Amino acid sequence: MLPESVVEFAKTTHRGVLSTFRRDGSVQMSIISCGPFRDGIAFTVTEDRAKLKNLRRDSRCTLLVSKESWWGFVVLQGKARIMSADNTAPEEFRMALRDAYRACSGSEHPNWDEYDQAMRDDRRSIIVVVPDQIYGTAA
Repeated sequence: MLPESVVEFAKTTHRGVLSTFRRDGSVQMSIISCGPFRDGIAFTVTEDRAKLKNLRRDSRCTLLVSKESWWGFVVLQGKARIMSADNTAPEEFRMALRDAYRACSGSEHPNWDEYDQAMRDDRRSIIVVVPDQIYGTAA
């Protein structure tokens, strides 16, 4: 469970930098939009992205969530849990994608049917970074 201070901080900024591990062990970094989701911080990703391939191979990751000014941040180190059409019941996954959108944007989508179709077309998955360790100025 995320501390309430981290949840509240992550609701106010949706900027993140995710670090994953490539096959050769080097770090791959990605800028993402993210938000508090269940027991971690989540974002969605298309099937063809390196970060998803890396996390399927090695779930260890680090996520920095920062204010635009960089003067407030939180770092989550832990493992990623992947929710996809392959491992989640269809209706549960559809609703989880909607919840992830709300978490990452802080708003409602203007057309959920259109959103649902775009998620299917993009073959999106949800990545939830579940921390083992949390630190930073907002932790």
